[in-house]
Amino acid sequence: MHDSFKALMPLIIPEGVSDYFEMTHYSQGEGRLDIFLEEMNAIPEEFQKNKLISKGFFEPVTLQDFPIRGQQVYLHVKRRRWLNQDTDKVVYRNWDLVAKGTRITQDFAAFLKGINGQPGS
Repeated sequence: MHDSFKALMPLIIPEGVSDYFEMTHYSQGEGRLDIFLEEMNAIPEEFQKNKLISKGFFEPVTLQDFPIRGQQVYLHVKRRRWLNQDTDKVVYRNWDLVAKGTRITQDFAAFLKGINGQPGS
């Protein structure tokens, strides 16, 4: 990805996501922006002492995020998984990206609660 796109990523996607994900591509349609993200192959901190090998990705998850310039924004997130060769089990980073019980990011859920007069949690 070009450096100028990398600089814009933290402004477009939820805070902290660009530390662990990279944008592979995007598509833009009428009133809609789709951003495709893949988790980088960086071993989770809690498994640093284990021998892990990348085993690809889980099925992508689609999250609705804040609109940008009147366009609905959808993040298509591919989470990585690793095989822990010490335990022979598949492990993954524990993300709390999706608000509980919804298919939107926590930031966007807090925003929606805020516009309805309810404080975000």
